Amino acid sequence: MADPNMSQDGKIALVTGAGSGIGRACALTLLAAGWNVVMTGRRADALESARMAAGVASDRATAIVCDISREESVAALFVQIRDRFGRLDLLFNNAGVGAKPALPDELSAAEWRRTVDINLSGAFFCLAGAFKLMREQNPPGGRIINNGSISAHVPRAKSIAYTATKHAITGLTRAAALDGRAFGIAVGQIDIGNVASDLTAGMVQGVPQADGALRPEPRMEMSAVTETFMAMVNLPLSANVLFMTVMATKMPFVGRG
Repeated sequence: MADPNMSQDGKIALVTGAGSGIGRACALTLLAAGWNVVMTGRRADALESARMAAGVASDRATAIVCDISREESVAALFVQIRDRFGRLDLLFNNAGVGAKPALPDELSAAEWRRTVDINLSGAFFCLAGAFKLMREQNPPGGRIINNGSISAHVPRAKSIAYTATKHAITGLTRAAALDGRAFGIAVGQIDIGNVASDLTAGMVQGVPQADGALRPEPRMEMSAVTETFMAMVNLPLSANVLFMTVMATKMPFVGRG
């Protein structure tokens, strides 16, 4: 049953990996735009920090700890969303991890499985949970945005696990976009390159290139990502951006290698 204290005009969004970086920034942007946002991730302290950063909108932010690599954890998350809100209008399938830089024969099976479990299986579990809820709710429909990566198109050196999972996200997006047509579910993907965050701070000093050299790479402001994200979010469900790439203008992507 939907929470009677919830704004009847506010739509419901779920953002995974909302405790930091892109997920946090997009969750806060949704809150500022009037959405009710479920923020999920593995660390309760990071989620609570993000929720409190919403300020006056914090009463519309719900923090729920979830390990998306575990199917049962994701199932419990969607039970809570259904019970509290009764529907879901948007999933930002954002959570993901990198793997240690390694050549294929140097990457451990454990590291490979960890990357696949979170980046691919976790994304599928969340997409499937959202799909089921959006398909059955009244009225049906909603939007799912998967966070791919520049690496969904072009790899960096020594990134086989991360690159493979991000290429797979592209297939996930295409298949779900096709399957969602009959139910008013629009599925798209945002591919992001070199956004300024704590994770990419090392790019200022230098990033290993395909030729083995270490060179600094330009980064873009987080606002470029949130504005692009919201442009996708704000479309009517009769329209969909299947793939959107936003990247630092001068980063070595076109012609990389």
